[in-house]
Amino acid sequence: MGDEWQREWTRRQELLENHLLQELGRGGVMSETLYDSMKYSLMAGGKRLRPIMLMAAADAVGGRGDDFVTTGCAIEMIHTYSLIHDDLPAMDNDDYRRGKLTNHKVFGDGIAVLAGDALLTLAFEVMTRQEKATDAMIVTVVKEMSAAAGANGMGGGQVVDLESEGKQIDMETLRRMHMGKTGALFRAAIRCGAILAGADEAKLKALTTYADKFGLAFQITDDILDFTGDAAVIGKPVGSDERNHKSTYVTLTSLATAQNLAQETVAEAVAALKDFGGEADFLRELVAYLVTRKK
Repeated sequence: MGDEWQREWTRRQELLENHLLQELGRGGVMSETLYDSMKYSLMAGGKRLRPIMLMAAADAVGGRGDDFVTTGCAIEMIHTYSLIHDDLPAMDNDDYRRGKLTNHKVFGDGIAVLAGDALLTLAFEVMTRQEKATDAMIVTVVKEMSAAAGANGMGGGQVVDLESEGKQIDMETLRRMHMGKTGALFRAAIRCGAILAGADEAKLKALTTYADKFGLAFQITDDILDFTGDAAVIGKPVGSDERNHKSTYVTLTSLATAQNLAQETVAEAVAALKDFGGEADFLRELVAYLVTRKK
């Protein structure tokens, strides 16, 4: 595909930016402060990776990904809520996100908590607005997203992360933590896009494998970037994992081993798409990009 996939990413980023503002403003918000806090983090210039993956999965099974931008907005709201809460003093205690002050540094801890809560709740309202989908599909998507965000997904993964601080954990615990904290929402993005586009069971299973491998490769690369990255490019301080005595794929093995594992996992993700044609090329290019990304 050459650079075509990157142009498509940019096009869909612009599509999402417009729709996110529309969905955020629909119906109004009781408190202007709350609205400003929600908007501050939601429109802070993220990669929009998860909603773009959702739309690409729909493309891969013969659908039109742009038709499902509404559900893409919903998953971005869930992701943004998780970032706001992760940055809080009681969690990761970060001052910067994407090169900007974190939400609680601007609006205070209380408003930041409520902004995250409001975005999570709004996401499920937005899902019900999805057009070109049956009621049964929407209910299935709500169930997928709920599981990804809840006790067996991001919430549970974050608890394992908190309980592991300052401890040496084993590789299995690390994998379990990140399958929840990071991987669950990637899996939901891919599965929901495929479901909305009417995927059959075989394609849904293959895409689920792809999503799981993608999530693992993404986290390994994140750990590598925390060790080798440039703070000016990443938008937050590097080396925080080591300073906080966190177990990562780099600290539990070595930088070289983590880099090799990332490459192997990318290859496994691409292999999961062997029965797909050119309609899945964006997903192939996307996972290959992981091991070269700088932020």
